[in-house]
Order: sequence, then C-alpha cells, then structure tokens
Amino acid sequence: MAPPSLETVGDRYQHIAFGDAAVARQRITGSVVAYGAGLDTPDSGPQRVTPREVRMLTGVFAFHMATVTPSGWPYVQYRSGPTGFVHHLGGNRFGFADFRGNQQFVSVGNLETDGRVALFVADHPKKMRLKVFGRATVIDGDADPELLERLSQVADGRIAARCERSIVIDVEAFDWNCARSMVPLYTSEQVRERVQPYIDQIHQLQDRVDELERRLW
Repeated sequence: MAPPSLETVGDRYQHIAFGDAAVARQRITGSVVAYGAGLDTPDSGPQRVTPREVRMLTGVFAFHMATVTPSGWPYVQYRSGPTGFVHHLGGNRFGFADFRGNQQFVSVGNLETDGRVALFVADHPKKMRLKVFGRATVIDGDADPELLERLSQVADGRIAARCERSIVIDVEAFDWNCARSMVPLYTSEQVRERVQPYIDQIHQLQDRVDELERRLW
C-alpha cells in the first residue's frame, strides 16, 4: 500500500466536525470567529500532518479509537502497547499491529464495514491532546506478513503480545486541544525517571553519613 499523495492542506477538521447545529450555536456565542475558519469555502482536502503530529502519534503508548457500528452507534476502544507501537508509514499514513484480544472483533468488524475512525491521543504529563479523523484499513497478517512484522517492532525489540493483523490509518484531519482542565498523569516509569536523581542523591548522602559515623567511632 503506497501512501496517498496529498496535494493540499485543508480545513477538513472543521468540515467534518462542525454540523449545522454546532455552527449555529457558535454564531450565537461568537466562537465561530475562532473556530469557523474555512467553513465558508469548499473542503480543500486532507490536512497534511507535520512533524509535530508524527511525534505525538508515534511517541504514545495508548490512545482511544472510535469506530462506527453497522447500526450507526459510536464504539470507543482503548488501544495500547509499548511506546512507539504506532508507526509512521509516510505521508499521512500510520499503522499499528492489532494484538490478539477478547475475540469480539467489534472494532475490526466495524472497520471492515465503515473505515472511518476518530482517535483521541493524549500526552498527560505534557498536558497535550490531539484529535484525529481518519480512514482505516484492516490487513490480516497472512495477507501482508512483512507489514505486520514491521509494525510489530519497537525500539526495545519486538512486541511480546501476539499480533494478528495490521491496522493502517490515513489521516484526514486533526485538531490540537488546549491544555485547560487536563490533569497531568504519570506512569510508574515516568515517576521513577523523575525521582531517580533524588533517590541517587539520598543514597550518596546516606553513604557520606555512614562514612562520617565510622570516622567518629
């Protein structure tokens, strides 16, 4: 699958996200001035991702992905893996290996019926969040084993979980949210990384105290 060529940088996020009712309320409150750029002109095509979006998507260990059920209901699933499990495949294309789960296949089944996805990606320590619209394709492992093997690799080696298929997403639009009201959250590894210098210093000071006590005796 060759990444699609992107000829334009558009305002597709506004065209996808803002329906008539939302725009009507924005006009009442005046917020359409901030959010309505591009709505008065035709959709100019996918928004081209920049290195900032690439860093965000390929640097996370988790995100939430919404798909659409055949009956039209949204279905949200938490996806996670080792840091870097989301790969940039060039252009606006990203992919990740789909792990063996509970065998319900709700997200996979939804995508095989309707490829539209919405991603919510958060970096809690930095209070950053990115919303993404895209179109996803499900590729079974035996259909493209080389792609699945590529997506199964991370910086520390190969993903330990059993990977059964690849999910490839072509980004159509994205929007960065402000940090307001976002509570910083840290993993145990991130906490350890931040406090390790203080732990090391405490050990050094304790060794110094022990040495001075030995000298006194």
